[in-house]
Amino acid sequence: MSNELDKLLEMAKKVAMTQKELEEQRRSFAYGNARIENDRITREIIDKAADSFPAPKTIVR
Repeated sequence: MSNELDKLLEMAKKVAMTQKELEEQRRSFAYGNARIENDRITREIIDKAADSFPAPKTIVR
């Protein structure tokens, strides 16, 4: 890898996401993966499903 990429990866390791950002990322991941399998999946469906149970606890490194 290039030195620039190594620096960027090290910087990324230090980023602390907020609970809101983590939840947005979780829902985006779920949408993207579900959409691959079923093109009728919408963000609204994902939001309803995510709202029906609590978000996972934050992982602390």
